Amino acid sequence: MTDETRKCGPNAGKRDACGRFAKGNPGKPRGTRHRATTLALGLFESGIEDIAKTVVELARGGDLAAAKLVVDKLIPPTRERPINIALPPVADAAGVAAAAAAVVQAVADGELMPSEGTALAALLEGRRRALELVELDARVRALEAKQ
Repeated sequence: MTDETRKCGPNAGKRDACGRFAKGNPGKPRGTRHRATTLALGLFESGIEDIAKTVVELARGGDLAAAKLVVDKLIPPTRERPINIALPPVADAAGVAAAAAAVVQAVADGELMPSEGTALAALLEGRRRALELVELDARVRALEAKQ
């Protein structure tokens, strides 16, 4: 590459005599995509519906690779689901303990995943702490009223 070719183009004034970027000029901004990448993404996005339909049709026809692609990419994995479990009222500490026992039993019976049981146990622990705080507040108020 000669000095003449280095000094032509859109970055001609931004480079030194050796073709390197001048001090204080980092080049393209962060996140700037290459022209080929931008072109490929544009072509892909323009035909995404046709591509998705073709892949689904191939999967229906028995193509296992297409079926895996549909399941992995086109159908997003469910991270959480609503939990439907009958729990006793948690108005007092005894109710919280009974509800915790029900959660443990549901996990043991396979009605809940262990991660779901852990999430419910954390909720019940928060409820227990709130009940404990209310009880301690009532005790402190009663002691202060006696004085």
